[in-house]
Amino acid sequence: QVQLVESGGGLVQAGGSLRLSCAASGSIFNINTMGWYRQVPGKQRELVASMSSRGGTNYADFAAGRFTVSSDNAKNTMYLQMNGLKPEDTAVYYCRFEFGPSWSLRETWGRGTQVTVSS
Repeated sequence: QVQLVESGGGLVQAGGSLRLSCAASGSIFNINTMGWYRQVPGKQRELVASMSSRGGTNYADFAAGRFTVSSDNAKNTMYLQMNGLKPEDTAVYYCRFEFGPSWSLRETWGRGTQVTVSS
């Protein structure tokens, strides 16, 4: 069974930085895409950034230029470096991995880590 565990969230002042980590454990193979999402109460979960197996990255408009997604494949770990944080970045941040053979892709989500940015 594959599990994802996020860490690195916390309370930070506006303008500050945080680095989130997402560590995968279990029988995970052929990772297709990895992504960070966030959600605030009453709103839909939204994509923050994603990375393909070939290293291509995609960022939401609000994240471009401030956030950087990266991975350490040897450790099955994904990171999200967040700089220039704003109060509106306050949310629960989730990671998601999509993996498996192309004809039978699976996805798994972490439980989330809270990021709170004070003004």
